[in-house]
Amino acid sequence: MNFRKAAACLSIAALTVSQAVAKDHDDDKHRSIPHLDHVFIIMMENHYVGQIIGNPNAPYFNHYVPTVNYSNNYFGVGHPSLTNYLETVGGSNFGIQNDNPPDWHNTNCVSTLAVPVDESSAPVSCPISGAGMDAATPAVDTTNEGTPTEPVYNDPLPAAPTVGITIANQLVEHGLTWKSYQENLPPYGADRVNYSDGLISEVTQSEPGMPKLYAVKHNPFAYFADVEEGRHHDLSLKQMVDFHVLFADLKTGDVPNYAFIAPNQCHDQHGRGSSEVGTGCSVDQNAIAQGDAALSVLIPAIKNSPAWRHGNNAIVVVWDENDYSSFPNQVPFTVETNYGPLGKTSNVKYNHFSLLKTVEAGFGLDYLNHAADSNVRLISDLFAAH
Repeated sequence: MNFRKAAACLSIAALTVSQAVAKDHDDDKHRSIPHLDHVFIIMMENHYVGQIIGNPNAPYFNHYVPTVNYSNNYFGVGHPSLTNYLETVGGSNFGIQNDNPPDWHNTNCVSTLAVPVDESSAPVSCPISGAGMDAATPAVDTTNEGTPTEPVYNDPLPAAPTVGITIANQLVEHGLTWKSYQENLPPYGADRVNYSDGLISEVTQSEPGMPKLYAVKHNPFAYFADVEEGRHHDLSLKQMVDFHVLFADLKTGDVPNYAFIAPNQCHDQHGRGSSEVGTGCSVDQNAIAQGDAALSVLIPAIKNSPAWRHGNNAIVVVWDENDYSSFPNQVPFTVETNYGPLGKTSNVKYNHFSLLKTVEAGFGLDYLNHAADSNVRLISDLFAAH
């Protein structure tokens, strides 16, 4: 990757990110992805592809799949959830190997890029900034969801030079817009909020037993120092809003170029443990049904928006990881466009880096971190115009 040679001397105090990404000189690669005006990414949670496809508790999504484009060979990168969210928007785990909340506004905290840390030694994650090495993804993971007796399995990935920015930096630099739509984010915003039921949170000294519907680990942009500090109005926590704003934006058609949409921990099918989530959606099939119902509201709302009828637009529905040790980390992935053929199934192997790379190509951006790796494929067959 071209950016690696410049990583050691890179400064991202400003928004200029041209040195932080790899420039691809093969114009044919960019042309294989049509210009995109709006991309809506709906991130679901914690299920292996076989637990969703064909499941009678997910009738909407299973009816939806044959009508759009579907990847039969799409993988999460590793575990746990947060790493996959970071990899989807930034092409790296940035040295983070856990689901811990950010150490908000701590300028004395050493970035995880400089010192990769594990779950036990890092109750919080330092704000991501600068340049350094990310953390290797092990083939066999015995931490977080995995244990020595029941490990989880990943495609191994060595540590690599990384710069601490996301696609949000790139979009702002190129005059494009973005928002992170987070269900049950409280009305006073994302700052210092790790969990919320949509009203109370740590910021309001919440009572014990508060349902943890919103979780910052599903809002990856909040982990970056430049976003936390908000020195640029368009690259700040103000771009993080709840679903009331999402539906208002869709109704008017005033939507950003890049929309990252995260349902709450009931509606994203996360519900695995009531002690962790505290939502009453811990029964697995109930969580699948609730998430399916959420998709039956979100997808039509996007397609009924005036924004969907103008320009080249795409809806991506993707799961972050399987979160089950006995299965490969293969997850469901669909693409619906308003400009190209639908009903296609791809067997090409893709992952979250492929999604980032494809969206960057559609917006005319260079490739960031692992999205620039030569073995990361553009999802050109499912995003094709012809």
